[in-house]
Amino acid sequence: MAVSWGSVTYEDVTVIFTQEEWVLLNPSEKKLYRDVMWENFRNFLSIEKVQKHSTKEQHNLHGSKKSNTAVKVSEDKESQNGRKSQDCEVYSKLFTYSIHLEKHERIYSGEKPYECKQCSKTFRRSSYLREHERIHSGEKPYECKLCSKTFKRSRNLRTHERIHSGEKPYECKLCSQTFSCSGTLRTHERIHSGEKPYECKQCSKTFICSSHLRIHERTHSGEKPYECKQCSKTFICSSHLRTHERTHSGEKPYECKLCSKTFSCSGRLQTHERVHSGENPYECRKCSKAFRDSKSLQLHERSHSGKKPYGCKLCSKTFSYPSRLQIHEIIHSGNKPYECKQCSKAFSQPGQLYRHERIHTGEKPYECKQCSKTFISSSQLGRHERIHSRENPFVCKQCSKVFSCSTSLRLHERTHSGEKPYACKQCSKAFSQAGRLRRHERIHSREKPCECKKM
Repeated sequence: MAVSWGSVTYEDVTVIFTQEEWVLLNPSEKKLYRDVMWENFRNFLSIEKVQKHSTKEQHNLHGSKKSNTAVKVSEDKESQNGRKSQDCEVYSKLFTYSIHLEKHERIYSGEKPYECKQCSKTFRRSSYLREHERIHSGEKPYECKLCSKTFKRSRNLRTHERIHSGEKPYECKLCSQTFSCSGTLRTHERIHSGEKPYECKQCSKTFICSSHLRIHERTHSGEKPYECKQCSKTFICSSHLRTHERTHSGEKPYECKLCSKTFSCSGRLQTHERVHSGENPYECRKCSKAFRDSKSLQLHERSHSGKKPYGCKLCSKTFSYPSRLQIHEIIHSGNKPYECKQCSKAFSQPGQLYRHERIHTGEKPYECKQCSKTFISSSQLGRHERIHSRENPFVCKQCSKVFSCSTSLRLHERTHSGEKPYACKQCSKAFSQAGRLRRHERIHSREKPCECKKM
């Protein structure tokens, strides 16, 4: 007996779960469902294309506009059973038109037909290309109504607007910290999980987000694409450029709520707040000494390892950190770009200027917990605390003499090496300490700062 088959519609082979039913499925069942429905959907679209072509031929031959196809991909907003035609659980998207399917298929095929004419980068969608082209043109068509800041993408504007509204709709389930965008939450969750999915191909270092990897890769390539318009200094990331630009503008938008001190970047504010809280979250694994910030810990760890990877090209002296090398290089150049506005004294680094300015203001934010004595810098406080603890962590490798601070050790080491980096400009006599040079210079200037006042 012959079996006769009727026409089959898409609804005949579609199973749509309610939200309650969908929640009850386990991940493998959900995956199976998606795979089956996706295959069905592709097959029906393929049949529709064939039958549309067949219908067109029938119309040409018989003058009839009627199609005998039973395969229906609805072009209405609502299907016959009242469900939206785009409310399909196949990757949460039912593609009403074949062009939508083609766009979606590019995710799996890797096809990127849209190419940027300036840099040859390719994209899956024309909208992605348009967004990218704004990087070259500098166009930022989306403007914040409250502060007039402009953005290349509408989603970036929406995220920015939450800064004004204070809205943080994305909450971490582990620590309840909230975020203004989902991407920041996902990155934060990796702190808890320890996941670092982005790996550097050159040194195998891993990162929790792709932007951190891209910035790190520039340390290998030497690329610094962000340039200061005022002094032409270049940086590996935009945040470093923004922080640098504030040295020109004097802007310090981050304020400490306890002492009203302001800072040019949020990281410095966070580190400063630990002065008040006493928090030292970064601990050395070898000696258990704790630090307020990770950079201080890294510097300290090199005191155990003796590692000094940064060498001066002029005198071959090596340093444990690049900032120390930069400070040292200024000794050779004699450049002191940081000047005090009150007394015109100049300094080779901004930290020295900040500490000097406290002499004028009288500010001493660093307090000893044992005797309440206050100091203008954390290094002075550290040296003072060793008086109480009698700690002498700095050891001379040649004679094993111990010191309470690194500067005393460096001065002592010069007695072994014979190094005298401080030279008098008038007679070229050299000294191992800056203080001795200053005293010597008074011979030429005949200055007598410590003159006895007669009654």
